[in-house]
Amino acid sequence: MLNIPGKLSHFKNPRANPALVYSDANKALLSLAKAAPVIASISQWPGYQETPLQRFSDLAKAINVGQVYYKDEGQRFGLKSFKALGGAYAVARQLQGLLATSGEAEPSIEQLLNGEFKEQLRDVVISCATDGNHGRSVAWGAQMFGCGCVIYIHRDVSDGRKQAMQAYGAEVIRIQGNYDESVKLADSEAKKLQRIIVSDTSYAGYMEIPKDVTLGYTAMLAEIVSQLQGEAPSHVFIQGGVGGVASAVCGYFWDLWGEHRPRLIVVEPEQANCLQLSAKAGKPVAVTGDLQTLMAGLACGEVSSLAWQILVDGVDDFMTLSEDSIAATMQLLAQGFGQDAKVEAGESAVPGLATAILSSQSSEYREKLGLTEQSRILVIGTEGATDPQLYQQLINS
Repeated sequence: MLNIPGKLSHFKNPRANPALVYSDANKALLSLAKAAPVIASISQWPGYQETPLQRFSDLAKAINVGQVYYKDEGQRFGLKSFKALGGAYAVARQLQGLLATSGEAEPSIEQLLNGEFKEQLRDVVISCATDGNHGRSVAWGAQMFGCGCVIYIHRDVSDGRKQAMQAYGAEVIRIQGNYDESVKLADSEAKKLQRIIVSDTSYAGYMEIPKDVTLGYTAMLAEIVSQLQGEAPSHVFIQGGVGGVASAVCGYFWDLWGEHRPRLIVVEPEQANCLQLSAKAGKPVAVTGDLQTLMAGLACGEVSSLAWQILVDGVDDFMTLSEDSIAATMQLLAQGFGQDAKVEAGESAVPGLATAILSSQSSEYREKLGLTEQSRILVIGTEGATDPQLYQQLINS
């Protein structure tokens, strides 16, 4: 057995039904048809290339499953996170819409990239709150497409992540509260100062822009489907957070594969399990307090309203993972298991893989999740070493 420490908790979603048809209401939020133009747009950005889909065959043998696929987002656009796709795409859509309402025809991505509207966008300011990766994407998008950017971070965001956003020209403001408090402050300041909020979480009165953030993630999912070459996964272990990427994975694969879609397992930290608690309550529930977790990108206490509309019926299982699994799983990837590729993975990249490993080595969880020798597990390594100093500490601990 692999020596990965850790403790799991599990809740099977009573609303999940493999035969349930992906509804028209869900398709209005996210679908293959909506994703197609997004993928076409992002593929035109400078530096675009597919990120690798690793096949961890030796690891799969060790945990007695058919295959483990690992989508490595650690080098996406040099930002080292899948979130490079969502935030920057939403920035582009907001600027295109703003220019169209000022009497111009909606500009193309090429025109924005070429700086044709530089003067019109000089005083436009995009803003958001972030744990790090989404803010980096928004800052990069604002710089790439030619507008200003102000980012709010909470007390637990590392200086390394703050500096990474500043490197893209963003003004970064740190508050002493938690993530959800930074979201509220960014929103109120934006209303006062006429900034455009590009958030990856939705809430009452703020629904449209997070749709574009989530649609941006579908470029990654289209790559996965192509890279699988017809080998559809049986299980997907995906990190939770506010639910944005989980809803993209759920909706895209549900629309693509219908009743043959993979079993979807959402993974959260023990102290920030708003999705699991919401599933138990049958409605969105907030987790309050410090939300202390090493998995910084998942330190979220409130569910995205839009994401919940897809997740409430589409997720099969909600699980939590203890903190002691993270460094060990990062080390496993950094060293490479057997002949499997070595991978640089940040602390929020590994919860899905850690949970898959622990579940596969437990007779209890193999039964609960329907894991067998033929199971094909897909996990998404959502980030690389987005905080290089912390990364080195963890893989050498």
